[in-house]
Amino acid sequence: MPPAETAARRSAVDVTALLERGRTLATPVLRAAVDRLAPPMDTVAAYHFGWIDVAGNPASGDGGKAVRPALAVLSAEVTGAAPETGVPGAVAVELVHNFSLLHDDLMDGDEQRRHRDTVWKVHGPAQAILVGDALFALAGEVLLELGTVEAGRAARRLTRASRALIDGQAQDMSYEHRDRVTVEECLEMEGNKTGALLACASSIGAVLGGADDATADALEKYGHHLGLAFQAVDDLLGIWGDPESTGKQTWSDLRQRKKSLPVVAALQADNAAARRLGELLAADAKASDFADFSEEEFAERARLIEEAGGRGWTAEEARRQHTTAIAALDAVDMPERVRERFTALADFVVVRKR
Repeated sequence: MPPAETAARRSAVDVTALLERGRTLATPVLRAAVDRLAPPMDTVAAYHFGWIDVAGNPASGDGGKAVRPALAVLSAEVTGAAPETGVPGAVAVELVHNFSLLHDDLMDGDEQRRHRDTVWKVHGPAQAILVGDALFALAGEVLLELGTVEAGRAARRLTRASRALIDGQAQDMSYEHRDRVTVEECLEMEGNKTGALLACASSIGAVLGGADDATADALEKYGHHLGLAFQAVDDLLGIWGDPESTGKQTWSDLRQRKKSLPVVAALQADNAAARRLGELLAADAKASDFADFSEEEFAERARLIEEAGGRGWTAEEARRQHTTAIAALDAVDMPERVRERFTALADFVVVRKR
């Protein structure tokens, strides 16, 4: 197919419909799984997912972009199976993802997620830990209760991805206390923290549909590099994102001293802005907190990161990872319409605004 025709067909894919399909198929099963939790964990989890408000009234909160469920149900179609085949995988991945969000919010001290107070802020740290643990346990239960060989294979891949995700969070936390982190270390951390679960989401439906390991591995490669592109964009939004869109504070990653890609890339540059940025961040590390920092001081750090080249490098890295993800699909024999949808979802990740 000529490149222009391929691009035209890709642009014709309704990504919003793909995301909504994943959400629509997964949500009833996800809610049924959460309903198994003992009180008050069931209501705390429902609040986290945006199904109820603080008072327990029904709500229609922002449940996130639903990229992972969309990928899981789409990957089932690689094998010729119905998208519903991937639903248990989609739910299991979402449960693990939200386990990590509950714990990460507490560890990072984040008070807002999706324009609402986080669970630990509303219900306390103990409930955030308990509900996170419960969601993690439910993920394995949802898969293994299928009782099939394919479910066992899927559970092994999810377990491996979960361990990598936890490794990534540990790396992320340790980097906050180091003066310097290399770009290579940052990419390894983000490959674990974000790439591993997106890799699993991209393959788990296919595994449930009976795909062989070679096919699943190729889809995982697509998801891994998609995760790196996804995180690179997130890192840009973590500094320069609009709070109205991201649901987080201005300069949120700078406030948390995160060694994100723009920061690390800027510090590795050989220019005056990089050296000045290094001096400021070294002084920041000695401060007990940023309570007395003005918005202008955070803006100055963001300006130096951009001037040193960190913003431009990270945007280019998102594009590089996107290209590598798309190339991984060449190793998989799948219907052309499914390939176009995988590609369109990758395009969405790189150009998304939130």
